[in-house]
Amino acid sequence: HVMCPIFCAANASADYNVLFMEIAAREACNLGLVVLFHEKPFAGINGSGKHANWSIGTDTGLNFFHPGKTEQSAELFVTGVACLAAAMKEHAELLRCAVACAGNDFRLGAQEAPPAIMSLYPGTEFEKHMDAVINGGPLVGYQSGKGEACVGARSAMSAETNSEDRNRTAPFPWCGNRFEFRAVGSSQNCSFPVAVCNTMMAHGMSKLSDLVEGGASHRDAVATLFQEARQVVFTGNGYGEDWPEEAAQRGLPNLKTTVDAVAALTSDKAKALFSSQSVMNEAECEGRSEVMYDNYNNCVRVEAETLAHMVRTGILPACAKDLKTYEAAQALAGDRAAVAT
Repeated sequence: HVMCPIFCAANASADYNVLFMEIAAREACNLGLVVLFHEKPFAGINGSGKHANWSIGTDTGLNFFHPGKTEQSAELFVTGVACLAAAMKEHAELLRCAVACAGNDFRLGAQEAPPAIMSLYPGTEFEKHMDAVINGGPLVGYQSGKGEACVGARSAMSAETNSEDRNRTAPFPWCGNRFEFRAVGSSQNCSFPVAVCNTMMAHGMSKLSDLVEGGASHRDAVATLFQEARQVVFTGNGYGEDWPEEAAQRGLPNLKTTVDAVAALTSDKAKALFSSQSVMNEAECEGRSEVMYDNYNNCVRVEAETLAHMVRTGILPACAKDLKTYEAAQALAGDRAAVAT
């Protein structure tokens, strides 16, 4: 099942998401059911997650991630992606930290969700445009447009699509007028991942500002950001067996566990980022990391104790009852005793 809230301001959207989770849990209880928000409750069966559709805009209606139909909007779009790419290249491990939780460790990279390697997917055609800008080309010239997809039925019309594929294997793909952070866990509050995206984006914008104020032209500043962040842009198969090796060669971190990822929050680089943008001070970074570690420990402990309780109260008694049936005919028991022990 999918729940799609109406797109709105990030803080309100995050609140609506939590409110939905509370209502779903309450109503399920009234029906004698339980809603599982665990990212991977059953092995071998697809888990669940949240896709945080995120964009940056102005109070005058400009969207940094929509190419639009004018040169101004096209330049804004290319500039916005450059700032985002620069931020992701410098703080990829922090983006992974934003989606770190016990359940998500079992979901990320499990052929149903993006890998734990944080990369940016702006589309294959935009990647070509980005390389052209790096090589001296103008900021404008990228054509987004619309495409059509055959639905496979002669009685139905073709469906309108974006010109760029969304790439379901990517953790951060572009979706026409926004980016979709696809690695957020289903049990998570979206506010922290979105706050990290906002903070990183602000840092990317400050890098652009520093270049322009230092004398670089708008075009050259954007080209510099793209060139420095080229390694984080990946338009291939995120599920491919060769991607982790290639990512390592690109210098991209692959933090597979929550314990490894949360450590990024207390790094000097992360503390400097949050402090520079007046989001969190050093003590608050330390405090949030402690809360994340404590939440991880509690989740793992509860799951382990629950499994042990299920074995003691359900599985072992059933095994004992089954073995007792064959007390007078051991030869018919087969390997039951070995299996039970």
